[in-house]
Amino acid sequence: MKAIAIRRYGGPEVVEYTELPDPKVGPDSVLVQVKAAGVNPVDWKIREGGMDGLMDVHFPLIMGWDLAGVVLAVGGAVTEFAPGDEVIGYVRKDAVEHGTYAELVSAPVRTLARKPASLGWAQAGGLPLAGLTARQCLVGALDLQRGESLLVHGAAGGVGCLAVQLAVAIGARVIGTASERNHAFLRELGAEPVAHGEGLVDRLRELAPEGVDAALDLVGGAEPLEVSAQLVADPARMVSIADYGVVARGGRYVFVRPDAEGLAELAALADRGGLRVPVASTFPLAQAASAQALNAEGRTRGKIVLLVD
Repeated sequence: MKAIAIRRYGGPEVVEYTELPDPKVGPDSVLVQVKAAGVNPVDWKIREGGMDGLMDVHFPLIMGWDLAGVVLAVGGAVTEFAPGDEVIGYVRKDAVEHGTYAELVSAPVRTLARKPASLGWAQAGGLPLAGLTARQCLVGALDLQRGESLLVHGAAGGVGCLAVQLAVAIGARVIGTASERNHAFLRELGAEPVAHGEGLVDRLRELAPEGVDAALDLVGGAEPLEVSAQLVADPARMVSIADYGVVARGGRYVFVRPDAEGLAELAALADRGGLRVPVASTFPLAQAASAQALNAEGRTRGKIVLLVD
């Protein structure tokens, strides 16, 4: 099969479009023909060695944790899916080696859900990791409730635009930071946009004089945590996916986990019309290095997705 792999850590120059053996299908897994694979910051961070201290890593390493595709075969213990089923998955395994930037992926059923019929392949491929991240932050860590207010730092990005929509679906008021070119986009999603940068606290106080109930940092760095600490009464209701320093301030750091039930709920929300996946750019599989470079710039509105032919 064709796949995007690396044989050592490094920059875009280590990325190879290469031929590798088809994956084996274990008893609790299914073989998926990949149609689309989402590109996420963790992908190029793995390429640079950023996960080496946390997980076992084996080379050659196929990158990617997101997929949307069609089941070709099922393992002996699998009853949840059958050949021909369309699925989405956040396919993070116990070791980093057999990722989703490939024509074929062996995916444990615990990482999969049925693809929402309302989404095309590109949108479906961009949903799993970002969607689950948003859901586990809002529904899990923050326990966001109807009628509450939420501040989202980096609201126009891949996770941010999904977090805004999930919070709106819950019935919360959403204030989102973004560059001014993305303000109309955030209004379309149901958020009140605010420009980040100097004077942010004052601009937020104009919208929410009493502060906000919860804050979600998707950016990292000093500004989001300092601003959130000034606006949230209970520091336990500050969450970050980008800066572990939130823990020292009394908040929570979230690293997304595979969750088949959560994926199924995201898919159902999409099919009810409550969630769309804005796709900023698509690239063919062979151009994964370019897709990662664009993702690393950090200025993308929505998701970047690889299409696998």
